[in-house]
Amino acid sequence: METRTAFHKKLREIQDDILALGSMVSKATSRSIEALKKRDLELAQHVVADDKKVNQKRYEIEEKCVELIATQQPMASDLRIIVAVLSIITDMERIGDHAEGIAKIAIMIGDEPPLKPLIDIPRMAEQTIDMLRRSLDAFINHDAEAARKISAEDDTIDQLYDQVFRELLTFMAEDPKTITRATRLIWVAHNLERSADRVTNICERVVFVVTGKMEEIGASKY
Repeated sequence: METRTAFHKKLREIQDDILALGSMVSKATSRSIEALKKRDLELAQHVVADDKKVNQKRYEIEEKCVELIATQQPMASDLRIIVAVLSIITDMERIGDHAEGIAKIAIMIGDEPPLKPLIDIPRMAEQTIDMLRRSLDAFINHDAEAARKISAEDDTIDQLYDQVFRELLTFMAEDPKTITRATRLIWVAHNLERSADRVTNICERVVFVVTGKMEEIGASKY
């Protein structure tokens, strides 16, 4: 009984670590967009530098999971949780990479005049961050239904991405001088679209934990 109690205590600690990592990558995404909007190169550089902390947190959680498997011999249902954790932290670390990518683009843009007011790109970021937060809540609560609903919202992100892409192509067609600036904003939107895809992966792991089955959910028509 004491062994099981110790196991579940360590598992709860790992779940707390997951929420902490989620907060880190959410903050990185938000700050990267803020840096882009405000032409804040110092903030963008902080996002790039802080990506090392995200990576380190992921490795720490990974080590805890491996130690738990090696020392506690978890039962099948508990092992599913640990396997899911290893996948989820990889996806979150990638979301951190996408935030770092946006920050680097903000640095590349520097103090160039804005091509257009940023409206849809911040919307993409806000929704992606909200989806990530709720997907982690679904994981902690073992809520497969919530996970399925969240993954379906990826279609909205895809629609926003398509909208941004088409609008920026129009700028490039009308004035070739805008090609470089427009292309960089497309890169930003693509990073956010990929981040939302990573959230869908997390939702799939939630379903796996609850049902024991790996399946693709929220498949987009886009």
